[in-house]
Amino acid sequence: MKQLAALFGRRARLRWLHLIIGGALLMPYFLVGTVLVGMAGGGEPVFSSVPAQLAAFALALPMAAVTGFFALVRPLSVAAARALCGVPPALLADGPARTRQARVRTAGWYTLHLALGGIISGATLALPPFAVAVIALPFFAGLRETWLLDGPEALREPWALALAPVAGLAMLVALALAAAVAGEVLARRAPVLLGPTPEDRLAAAERRAADLAVRNRLARELHDSVGHALSAVTLQAGAARRVLDRDPEFVREALTAIEETTRRTVGELDSVLGLLRQDAEPDEEGTAYGPGLDALGRLLAHCGVPVAYEREGDPEDPGTVDPVVAREAYRIVQEGLSNALRHGGGDTASPVRLLIAVRKRERELEIVMENPLGGRPAVARPGGGRGLRGIAERAVLLGGRAEAGPYDGVWRLTARLPLMMSEATGSADRTEGRG
Repeated sequence: MKQLAALFGRRARLRWLHLIIGGALLMPYFLVGTVLVGMAGGGEPVFSSVPAQLAAFALALPMAAVTGFFALVRPLSVAAARALCGVPPALLADGPARTRQARVRTAGWYTLHLALGGIISGATLALPPFAVAVIALPFFAGLRETWLLDGPEALREPWALALAPVAGLAMLVALALAAAVAGEVLARRAPVLLGPTPEDRLAAAERRAADLAVRNRLARELHDSVGHALSAVTLQAGAARRVLDRDPEFVREALTAIEETTRRTVGELDSVLGLLRQDAEPDEEGTAYGPGLDALGRLLAHCGVPVAYEREGDPEDPGTVDPVVAREAYRIVQEGLSNALRHGGGDTASPVRLLIAVRKRERELEIVMENPLGGRPAVARPGGGRGLRGIAERAVLLGGRAEAGPYDGVWRLTARLPLMMSEATGSADRTEGRG
């Protein structure tokens, strides 16, 4: 049964079809070859001469190899090999052949496919009718008179006629075996000739790295936005519960802050989730990824902790700070406020000093945030977070730097970012050069 499946099973039939497609693709080149052979032979009929047909076949293969150098031949060949040869998709390359090595391999595959396909297709067209006629010889006298009239006398013997059906079936089995072998050869050569080159693997690794970078950025956006909102809402709700009977006005302010914080966070979540669904793109200023420094006032007014905010220069001016840098600066401030909320001492949030300065001489945006060192965290999230690490990652990706730690009795967070993205690229290049 296994032997029959190998010859006539579904995989064998699909590979046979793949070979016939190769034969069909060979036909235009073969016809051109017959014209050239006919011209060289002084107009002698080509299709009645086996040597002439072999010469046309030999001329067709180099022409097919030249076609295989076109970049789009590889994706078409890969699609056919995946669908009909039973080759695992992971073993084959994606996309057009861009490098010389990939094109040479593709040309080799294309030539091999058309060569084997031409042989098997020709045999498939010619051999089955002949084999069926041989099988039918003992049963049709008219067929014997037509076929064996000028043939050898031995073929008219009874024993030869008795073996004719066996000979015809053997021809069909031999054809199936040849097709199975040719299909197996193509299936084994496909990963070698159509598989990814080192350049393809490098490009795939770069695409995966870019995808991971996008996922990490969106994860940071979600962490900073939701983490800050939960910290602020939890603190405000806890403070309101403790003074519910004594200070209704404070409770009203706390509920207002909770409402504003949740409304703002829902808007940010819609933006980030829209990117995850791939149905939203950033606008020209990049604000679809999140708010910038122009939204800092709303954040500070309802962050759940008193903030003394100082500005030097005009950091909220889009012409001064690149929108991408402004967005990352907003997230850094937001995460710094979350840390102040979580680690404030006592029943109320610790006061925070915030300085955002435009250093035009250094071409940097400086962010300094200070809050008193507290004892036990006032608000803790299960599982913790990666706030300070996320701040450092944001700064480094822009070509800047950030640091945080105890300083002169307070907790200080400092971040320095380039004002424009072109400066960020140059800064990153200089950083790599130092490494």
